[in-house]
Amino acid sequence: MPRSSAKHTLQLFFLLTQTVICCALTSSLAQSASPAPSTLPASAQSKPATPEWVHAYAAFGKPKYPQGFDHFEYVNSQAPKGGTLYLRNPDRRSSFDKFNPFTTKGNAPAGISLFMMESLATLSADEPMTMYGLLAQEILVANDKSSITFRLNPKAKFYNGEAVTAADVLYSYTSLSGKYASPALQTALAGIERAVVLDAQTIRFDLKDRSNDTLFMVGTGLRIFSRKWALGPDGAPKRFDEIVTEYPITSGPYTIALADSGRRLELQRNPNYWAAQDIGVRRGFFNFDRVIYRYYKDQAVGREAFKAGEFDIYKEYSARSWVRQHKGPKWDDGRIKKELFPTSVGQGLQSFQINLRRPIFQNPLVREALGYTYDFETLNRYGLFKRTNSVYNNSEFAAQGLPGPGELQLLEPFRKDLPAEVFGPAYRAPTTDRDPKLLRRNLLKARALLEKAGWKLASDGRLRNAKGEPFDIEYLNPGQPGRITEWQNNLEKLGVQLKERTVDFALYRRRLEEYDFDLITIVEGDFTLPDATSISTGYGSKSADEKGNGNFRGVKSPAVDHIAQVMAAATTLEALRDASRALDRVVMWNHWQVPDLYAADEKASYWDRFGMPEKRPLYFTVESPSSEMVAWPLSTWWIKPGARK
Repeated sequence: MPRSSAKHTLQLFFLLTQTVICCALTSSLAQSASPAPSTLPASAQSKPATPEWVHAYAAFGKPKYPQGFDHFEYVNSQAPKGGTLYLRNPDRRSSFDKFNPFTTKGNAPAGISLFMMESLATLSADEPMTMYGLLAQEILVANDKSSITFRLNPKAKFYNGEAVTAADVLYSYTSLSGKYASPALQTALAGIERAVVLDAQTIRFDLKDRSNDTLFMVGTGLRIFSRKWALGPDGAPKRFDEIVTEYPITSGPYTIALADSGRRLELQRNPNYWAAQDIGVRRGFFNFDRVIYRYYKDQAVGREAFKAGEFDIYKEYSARSWVRQHKGPKWDDGRIKKELFPTSVGQGLQSFQINLRRPIFQNPLVREALGYTYDFETLNRYGLFKRTNSVYNNSEFAAQGLPGPGELQLLEPFRKDLPAEVFGPAYRAPTTDRDPKLLRRNLLKARALLEKAGWKLASDGRLRNAKGEPFDIEYLNPGQPGRITEWQNNLEKLGVQLKERTVDFALYRRRLEEYDFDLITIVEGDFTLPDATSISTGYGSKSADEKGNGNFRGVKSPAVDHIAQVMAAATTLEALRDASRALDRVVMWNHWQVPDLYAADEKASYWDRFGMPEKRPLYFTVESPSSEMVAWPLSTWWIKPGARK
């Protein structure tokens, strides 16, 4: 199942069209200040160090790489340059009709954000939540995180040869946070109060949301482009949403060589790229002379095109297709390699989210019963996925065993409002191990819970409440139908009718914005460290009543609201871990969702024409880049000598 990073809504606008929507939507921590120190655990109140200009900033601890370091360990600093990388459209966009990726109307081509645009800082892929200066040479963070200041690298230039200035950064921020940009971007940047140009090379961002999440959003999520991108033929600036077909003027390593009929995009490496070998965060990166994206109308066509050699890397999301279709003579003789790429990326909660605004789901017994009817083990017949038992899978931030002292300090004030299970062992989803006897046991438990909640089996075989209303629910699906067939059969045995409604993506998005659904699949974002902003948007009481926000379930929990504030104010890893685990217990034991699956690896086949660094990063993705995860093959591989052109 496709995912995207969680922090991190600046990437959401580019990735929103993937098969399963990744909704780690972020906003400015409910637009509120951090709670008073007296409300926080002692471990969250450590006094921050005296601020100073630094080459890198770590959310916790110190950066791994010193000032002036030569290169990241997961690249080959001597990688040869040359050749062409062929790629496909990495999401559901089957064409493009504009080059401005920051506005709502139309589709921008894939690759612009990764290959053309740069941010003030870039994240290391082998340490959690640490950013190093890119366009910015130095970074200054205020003691209380009320501001972050960047001093630009004097060598930084756009591809037109002009220097990157603080005025360009201000223009980029103003455009992306303004009313003509995508609403998702406006929301993501809402934690910034203002940007102030101090001189030609220095800009300060004053923050309303004083958290690491907002610091990193400014540093690594804000894409920078030239003020001249906005100029029309008469020299006057255009309104931001009227910049459509003009190629963006950017500072990244590639420029657009050819855009053909909205179905093919060719990028060429800029021979005068300002940072090619001058700074450690870029040495060994971007080794292809050209990058060509071809667009295919669907996965089946794309898969056949890959086998024919039309593009180089195919990331697979379907377990069935991975087992049955990634094989054949070209795999057997080694022309195509098939590989699981394990990562240390934390895996957010993929689940069937339940709309608590619907009266039928407001009884927690009903929600718990639904969990007993879902047979994950049968769905996972190929054994390629793991069961989601946490908001923070594949990480130390998932709840473990009984709550520790730090967790209890956060949970105890809300004991009367929380399920008793929150204070016991960590949540584990019901299992069947593909055993019919165990499935029957789970269905009997579900029936008992439903009866306790007032739902009885009527003479017509339907489950009905005291008013005679049937237990009918609808699963809204923008992808291929049929995945929930076995779940439908299990529910039918209890008298419950689960209908699947397949809709196009535009309608799906509108219904999500209006919260007009019973049940949907949502993949919460990948992460290196948990962030409070996505929790406030995905679970916060304020966002539950704001249409178009990310609290699809309609959760309103004082405990969650408080824990999110503690997460935002945490200054030690211990405090963040305690808060994350406490939140995990609250979310999972309230049964606001039916947990589904995750994978701690990425599945991809690729043509055997690449060299790659000896050491792999911890936090990376194969195909789709984000503001937090490096697309390692696209960014650091190279063409092997003698490989086909």
